[in-house]
Amino acid sequence: MTIRQEQPSDYREVESLTREAFWNVYRPGCTDHYVLNQYRSNPDFIPGLDLVMEEDGHIIGHIMFSRAELVLDDGKHVPSWTFGPISIHPDHKRKGYGLKLLNFALEKAREQGIGFLCMEGNIGFYRHAGFDLASKLGIHYHAEPRDAVVPYFLAQEVITGWLRDNGVTDATYQPPRGYFVADEQPGDFEAYEATFPSKEKAFNDGQLPQFCQSCGMPLTRHEDFGTNADGSTNFDYCRYCYHEGTFLQDLTMDGMIEHCAQFVDHFNQNTGQNLTPEEYKAVLRQYYPGLKRWR
Repeated sequence: MTIRQEQPSDYREVESLTREAFWNVYRPGCTDHYVLNQYRSNPDFIPGLDLVMEEDGHIIGHIMFSRAELVLDDGKHVPSWTFGPISIHPDHKRKGYGLKLLNFALEKAREQGIGFLCMEGNIGFYRHAGFDLASKLGIHYHAEPRDAVVPYFLAQEVITGWLRDNGVTDATYQPPRGYFVADEQPGDFEAYEATFPSKEKAFNDGQLPQFCQSCGMPLTRHEDFGTNADGSTNFDYCRYCYHEGTFLQDLTMDGMIEHCAQFVDHFNQNTGQNLTPEEYKAVLRQYYPGLKRWR
């Protein structure tokens, strides 16, 4: 087993590997391979940490890193980093390869001065590489309430003391915009996806929380999802916002906020909070710009 830097001749093989590794894992279908395809020309991309793992001359794993940032409570932006996708071919999973690749990459990141990483993933795996809940370090996820303990939002101080040395006690993290490229370029993504063999999307237990990308409603059952024009499931929007390929409400983002504010009692019941309608609107004004429909 060897780990080396990715070469241009590896690109298509690595993208196919990434697609196979993530299909229906964290969301219905997969966009990670397109993110990778587009990220190589993104200024946030870190070429020196674009690594592949080989066994017997075949690529079985890949990882990439990106520049990111933290926003402090006073509005100051502090440079930070993230990584992913990290992919292991399905035929080689649960053999320790993923942890070997990640630990190798983290050591190289440390050597290059990368001091702090935020990422989204399964703590059951990433704790073995030193990651913990980001909330324990005072780092908040942009799309969740500030006081929420977000089980899939993880962080690690790669260089001890980095947070202290950079004056970070409380901060908010949002993934770099490059990770949303499939949502921002849906036509280009669909054309790219069509160059791969067809695969069926599915909503499965264990995926990251899915939320309607119009109103923010949690999507916890298959029947919660909307439908496309051909009657197939649309995995981005709920059935109250999207039906047969059409949005059911002709609203601006502000109009959607006003509409959803009437359900504040339901929100309070589910979260244990006691927000007024105006306080709830303030929460939605922070949350909605990150949703696909309003980006």
